[in-house]
Amino acid sequence: MLDQKAWQVTAGSVVLGLLVAAGAVAVSGPWDNGQRKAERAWAAGQDRTGGAHHGAPAPGRAPARDPRPAPSAGPVLQALGGDDGDAAADDGTADGSGASGHAHTGTRAEAGEVPMNLARTLGPLLSSPALGHVTTASVVDVETGRQLYGKNPTRPMTPASTVKLATMTAALSAVGPDHRIPTTVVAADGAKKITLVGGGDPSLDKKALGKLADATARALRDKGVHEVALGYDVSLYSGPRQHPIGPNDNIAPVVALTLDEGRLDTTTSGPAPRSGDPAGDTAEEFVRQLHARGITATKAAAPAKAPKDARRLAVGYSAPVSDLIERALTESDNDIAEAMARQTALAKHLPASFAGGAKAVKEQLSKLRMPLGGTVFTDGSGLNRKDKVTAGLLTSLLARDGDPDHPELRPVLTGLPVAGFSGTLLDRYEGAGAAPADGLIRAKTGTLTGVNTLAGTVVDADGRLLAFAFMADATPSPAEAEKALDQASTALLP
Repeated sequence: MLDQKAWQVTAGSVVLGLLVAAGAVAVSGPWDNGQRKAERAWAAGQDRTGGAHHGAPAPGRAPARDPRPAPSAGPVLQALGGDDGDAAADDGTADGSGASGHAHTGTRAEAGEVPMNLARTLGPLLSSPALGHVTTASVVDVETGRQLYGKNPTRPMTPASTVKLATMTAALSAVGPDHRIPTTVVAADGAKKITLVGGGDPSLDKKALGKLADATARALRDKGVHEVALGYDVSLYSGPRQHPIGPNDNIAPVVALTLDEGRLDTTTSGPAPRSGDPAGDTAEEFVRQLHARGITATKAAAPAKAPKDARRLAVGYSAPVSDLIERALTESDNDIAEAMARQTALAKHLPASFAGGAKAVKEQLSKLRMPLGGTVFTDGSGLNRKDKVTAGLLTSLLARDGDPDHPELRPVLTGLPVAGFSGTLLDRYEGAGAAPADGLIRAKTGTLTGVNTLAGTVVDADGRLLAFAFMADATPSPAEAEKALDQASTALLP
């Protein structure tokens, strides 16, 4: 019989194996800094689907491919119904009767049974003064979609960055995991006038811009052109470009053409000084790149739409949306999140703006039959305190992301930070509880002043994959609130 430590490692392997196989974590990428050490060796021997890098698309279009669920997904994750997950009462039991849950017996509980007395376990932890005045919670069995524990799960709360779960689920559903975002150069007037057209790629960096400059310079030389006037077009996006929080190190102005997320230092994640004119700076860098390739270019003073008669000269594509979404969730990247909301809006023929993105996300989640009562989306990143979601919605999203009938959504699960290993959970869970959490908990964090949230997945003592969401408001100390949330999620471990 396995001892407790061995069982914890086995349970961790179940969730890591399932999620890596289902969504195929990319073994490398421009944002990979080696933190996913728990998954790398396992993933190397598996077929990669969904989140892997793919070959270059054919000219003029991004590649398309039908994603496949992992072979292990079927017996573990059954198709979920459209129930809103709020049917269970708020007393912490699965059926609202107030009865105690079944104790762990060392074997998998029968379908429909509560695997542990979650009310007795979670109740005191979620009542901690560190979690402020109001705390809501939901715990769901991903296989069945059944809510096992609820504390005001239908009460709308400010989600902070856990709203990214909604943004990314909607984006994957609307555009697909293999969609790549183009950045295009078009030419007019015999190629003497060229325009750099932003497509909203939030991952555009100097390396990618250099490749686009290579293709542009080749095409110009083939036409015998060595001097051009460069314009730049950001008309794909509309509405305010500044997030409602104003200039902030956590996000650049949201425009359709941005290099290195508008960062003015060498960082690739987290807060950083941001450019006030990301599009203009990108065009300036493109001028420099062209000069280095023997093309003299003069940049326009302001952005403008490309001429109607312009023809495409060169194009570059982002990594697949699945990769961008994994990066955004692991690092809580606000710039990518806002771009994904706008990509969803474009797919639904809505304005690519804060308002259009919010409307598109909500419409797409409605198509997925998510419980949207009381939900308010105002952005894609969660930086706006006016965003409101419920704990029940967050666990419903995670359950749908694990639904084998929706393999296109799996990058949401594979992108979740791993406790002790990656992203925003790299340094969390130290001293959170008796059970070691490293590698065993995947969760998206959410933090604003006075707001702390956590939503993710864990395998319990009976081998069940659980989705959980804990939301707290008016928290007095972010460090203490995070510790309390970590303790609550650790309590779900064997």
